[in-house]
Amino acid sequence: MLYELATLTTVVGKILSVVPAVGAWVADGAARGRLTGAWISEFGPQNRILALREFDGLEDLTAERRRALESANPFGCGESLAGLSMESYAPFPDRPPVSAGAFGPVYEFRSYVLKVGGLPETLAAWSKMLPLRTKLSPLVIAMYALDGAPRFTHIWVYPSWEERMAIRARALREHVWPPSSAPHTLTPAMSSEVYLPVGFSPLQ
Repeated sequence: MLYELATLTTVVGKILSVVPAVGAWVADGAARGRLTGAWISEFGPQNRILALREFDGLEDLTAERRRALESANPFGCGESLAGLSMESYAPFPDRPPVSAGAFGPVYEFRSYVLKVGGLPETLAAWSKMLPLRTKLSPLVIAMYALDGAPRFTHIWVYPSWEERMAIRARALREHVWPPSSAPHTLTPAMSSEVYLPVGFSPLQ
């Protein structure tokens, strides 16, 4: 199983008006893969739409990537886009496929750039700690990049920002998070952004 995280940056004032076009693009009969979630930015860089899709293999992911790149109107809203990036990911070992459902509406996307060679230790540490951490709040997916700089992204979901703060504090207090690998494998390049689901997103 592979994933693609597409980031669409809209021109100012267009983000809500392009949401239907993005929904139509990912649901088109020519599209490959399965939409698992779509969101608009709340905290962090603004004017962004994220679309997370799941693919059975590299062939389908590549075909869908080419469909966007070779289109004069990618995602059905090219004239309203100021930027577009599409990143390929593999899930952390033993993680289940992303499940649809109403778990939010607060989705936190955390991305870390790894030190060179830091992925194996990261995967081992996360495998050990995730069973404890996910008892506190659901993990949508943890996945590492297959292109660009060595890095990984994990998506957590909370019913409110206040609940997010309380759960994070409890995880630290009970020593179930962060994994012990963090100081050894990570660079200072980290980001945390909050997104809210759009109407057609399977994750709400």
